[in-house]
Amino acid sequence: MKKLLCCCLFGFPFFLPAQDSSGTQMVQTTGRLPFLKYGLGQDRLGGAKMTYLDTGVVMRVVDSVGNDYKVQLSKHHYAYIEKSSTQSLPGIMQPPFHLTSSWRVYGDNQFDYVAIGVDGRLPYRSIQQIHPWRIVVDIFGATSNTNWISQFGTVKEITNTWYEQTEDDVMRIFIELKHNQHWGYHIAYDSSGQKLVIRVNRQPDRLKIQKLLVGIDAGHGGTNTGAAGVASGVQEKTYTLKIARELNRLMRRKRVSTFMTRDTDTTLSMIERTEALRDAQPHLLISIHLNASGNVSVNGTSTYYRYIGYRSLSQFILKRMLELSLRDAGNIGSFNFSLNGPTEYPNCLVEVAFLSNAEDEKKILDPQFHRAVARKIYKGIKDWLKEMN
Repeated sequence: MKKLLCCCLFGFPFFLPAQDSSGTQMVQTTGRLPFLKYGLGQDRLGGAKMTYLDTGVVMRVVDSVGNDYKVQLSKHHYAYIEKSSTQSLPGIMQPPFHLTSSWRVYGDNQFDYVAIGVDGRLPYRSIQQIHPWRIVVDIFGATSNTNWISQFGTVKEITNTWYEQTEDDVMRIFIELKHNQHWGYHIAYDSSGQKLVIRVNRQPDRLKIQKLLVGIDAGHGGTNTGAAGVASGVQEKTYTLKIARELNRLMRRKRVSTFMTRDTDTTLSMIERTEALRDAQPHLLISIHLNASGNVSVNGTSTYYRYIGYRSLSQFILKRMLELSLRDAGNIGSFNFSLNGPTEYPNCLVEVAFLSNAEDEKKILDPQFHRAVARKIYKGIKDWLKEMN
């Protein structure tokens, strides 16, 4: 990494590459679904994602490492972002501080909202908490000048909203929820860039699967073939689609509305899948995959989640999957997979079984097994909903 030079602007310290004589480099997020990373990860999933960001968010570059910039979020917080997700802002100097203003907490006929006045597009991240159930949002670089929070009777899911100035330049937003389940939320600036809006999904009025829109993702596809069968050589993309179609057929027979990210052998990027799901606005997402290991004796089924508020869905599905006489390969949290990253809906990735294991592979090749997997996932979702009643 480059050596850093500590400088001061109106008493506010900032850092810039020592060999950069042009001064501080400022960038803003651009393109489709830019995201921050905690660090420079070395595994196939890359650095652990901190958050997806809105476009136009302005940050200071403090270092350049390969395809990434290291950016300063606040005095004591840093992150990494892909250079391809940024646009340089030559001649722009970051102010010594940013102030928040008044808030509005309100609802319309579909969502609840928290709209926070901010005098610039600052970076942020969100955290889910349980027991009590809350959405927590950190706004980096923000100092409170919020002297009133207007809360209206049109909200249905939000019970309380407040903030704490956890650091001089980090404002933490707390959004307390009515129900003991996170149903999703979306964070973005409004068109003026002067309000950060947190859109909160409400729990459905009736917790019946027939009242939900279920997203179904068949992993891989097209040029992204995935793993291969240890004996048959079959491709993961082919059998994730077969299982996803069985799940879709079962849901439709049960009068459940569904949205499939793909129904053919087509190449879809993770960005394209995520954008399609954002447009569809499902109540939850199931992503179907088949596992593989360099150790051919490893077998079993597992489920994955990214955020703690969505874990319960993955637990109920795993419990049902284990009824298929599959080994318990675990319930895995903080998973860095792209489709576990969106906060807009509960989501669960199901690694059905191991293509690299001969015993599991035989099951994967059996159409009756596909139908059995579909039934177990369906029952797992119903169990999850029943637990909330």
